[in-house]
Amino acid sequence: MRVAITGSSGLIGSALAESLEADGHDVVRLVRRPPRAPGEVQWDPDAGGVDLSGLAGVEGAVHLAGVGVGDRRWTESYKRRIRDSRVLGTRTLVRALSSVEPLPRVLVSGSGVHAYGDRGDEELTERSSRGDGFLAGVVRDWEAEAEAAGEAGIRVALSRTGIVLSQSGGTLGRIMPLVKLGVAGPMAGGRQWWSWVTLPDVVGALRFLLENDVSGPVNVTAPEPARQVDVFRALASEVHRPAVMPAPRFALRAVVGEFADEITGSQRATPEALLAAGFTFRHSRIADAARWVTH
Repeated sequence: MRVAITGSSGLIGSALAESLEADGHDVVRLVRRPPRAPGEVQWDPDAGGVDLSGLAGVEGAVHLAGVGVGDRRWTESYKRRIRDSRVLGTRTLVRALSSVEPLPRVLVSGSGVHAYGDRGDEELTERSSRGDGFLAGVVRDWEAEAEAAGEAGIRVALSRTGIVLSQSGGTLGRIMPLVKLGVAGPMAGGRQWWSWVTLPDVVGALRFLLENDVSGPVNVTAPEPARQVDVFRALASEVHRPAVMPAPRFALRAVVGEFADEITGSQRATPEALLAAGFTFRHSRIADAARWVTH
């Protein structure tokens, strides 16, 4: 299968590309800079430019590009960058894919469980309503741009990914040093639900969505979400450290600003669509995930 990937240098994109290539698939990496290696195609997601010749023969695309949500303190200008990098980039890619002959069969477009907003203990499936908040609004507009590919006849799956646990980088790249020092602990009480998923399961789910007839929103989260405090406890237990140092919401807001309201929100999302389609998770329980992450 010939697959185009945006965001191929990121945590998920690089792992996905490596997995596909290891199984003999042809990967086309969309990059913003001039191409430096075979298989790279230049695109400008802001200006709407893509080298269409490089997309010839592409059967599927996975769209993961977007500036990091937690990379900087949120200012109004950075919030615009968060939104525009996803909305404009998706619009550019969809227009390009819709112009290619033959038409690609599928677009798997990145999204997030922030679509549901802060919902407390409510169990959230793909049938649940959208929520409120800045990131919920970003996801709404982001997904709308991706769904436009359906009008051209391309199957669209929206991968609403949760908190990705990996052995390096990502969210845990910031958390694990604190866990290993024994100074990690619940944030803003720790009773919020975290819809987590391990990196191998994200890669497996994206490949599953490329190859199977699944459309619309898809929660890419483990079957058993955990409360934030239990995630910290599981990780700390594996490295034989305590996890009792609390971080109150006002302290987080002082450090990261408005983003604190998002990272301390609660989304208890479950992967109803993936399970119904027959996907099997490698790590379903937080204890299993913590063991994999720390070993």
